[in-house]
Amino acid sequence: MGNTWRKVLRVTTGFAVPLLAAGVITAGSPGFGQYKVKHGDTLSQIAATYGTNVRTLVALNNLPGNGNAIYAGEVLQLPGKAPKQSPVKKKSLAGGRVPYVVKAGDTIGKLAKRFRCSQANLLAANGLRATDHIYIGKQILIPVKIVAKPVAQKKPVARKKTKNNTFAGRTYADHIVSAADANRAALSKRKLPTRAQMRTMIIHTAKRYHVDPELALAISWQESGWKQRVVSPANAIGTMQVIPSTGKFASSFVGRRLDLLKPQDNVTAGVVLLNRLTSAAKLDIAVAGYYQGLGGVRRNGMYPDTKQYVKSVLRLKTQFEKGWNPLR
Repeated sequence: MGNTWRKVLRVTTGFAVPLLAAGVITAGSPGFGQYKVKHGDTLSQIAATYGTNVRTLVALNNLPGNGNAIYAGEVLQLPGKAPKQSPVKKKSLAGGRVPYVVKAGDTIGKLAKRFRCSQANLLAANGLRATDHIYIGKQILIPVKIVAKPVAQKKPVARKKTKNNTFAGRTYADHIVSAADANRAALSKRKLPTRAQMRTMIIHTAKRYHVDPELALAISWQESGWKQRVVSPANAIGTMQVIPSTGKFASSFVGRRLDLLKPQDNVTAGVVLLNRLTSAAKLDIAVAGYYQGLGGVRRNGMYPDTKQYVKSVLRLKTQFEKGWNPLR
């Protein structure tokens, strides 16, 4: 989802993937429940709340990549009934999870000691094993004990809504987040192609610009699950998750202004970028360049999340070459 002209965020581990939405719990079929995602949720928090894990949710809901393209209002199937909320008693202890962004020198052991929790609980809260590693910039959840205070019987006071400006441990400027919000709102009102129609559009556009169709399908599935309504807080727009500056770059090659809110123009921008990247670098470096930026990859090498992104995209590419279609 990244590229040479942007630094975009995507955590493919699935442990802390911010979701864009607003939500409620509903009943499902026997043994299952449903969850409509709300603003500020993460897939790992939902998994922990309902006694499951990220991989199960990804598989059960046929989510692209590692569940990193869920959009506003999407309903998730749960492998268990929604738990009932018990009222909090005065001065009782309740378990909570506080998000924390890993910094230089942090280890599971040091964090467990600092926050006075066991290493086992810290690993469990994040779906990690003892052999797993954490890296700088990764957002994890710290299990803590919270003393619940009695709620005063006062008239509710309207609070200012917190802006969704943080994603995968990175915070974006207000003007970028505002632009993303505006684009998301605009797309929510439009009649857009189905995912099957987007798939066909991606294949035809890739052939037109001499890009491997399976590579274009893999990138776009990893980025958005072929959904044009997806807009990240970094203002990466649509099926190919292209930001405006990259859209301008692609427009210069096409010879006209591309409107990233339009499905065909969005696909064209992403495919043109892939054409440029694959012409300039080997396949794995080109894929890394779409996510991290080609200049960044050449200067710094692939970051840990970039390596996971490349691995996922190349695995998807192989599946598409064998005729796999996730929509069937």
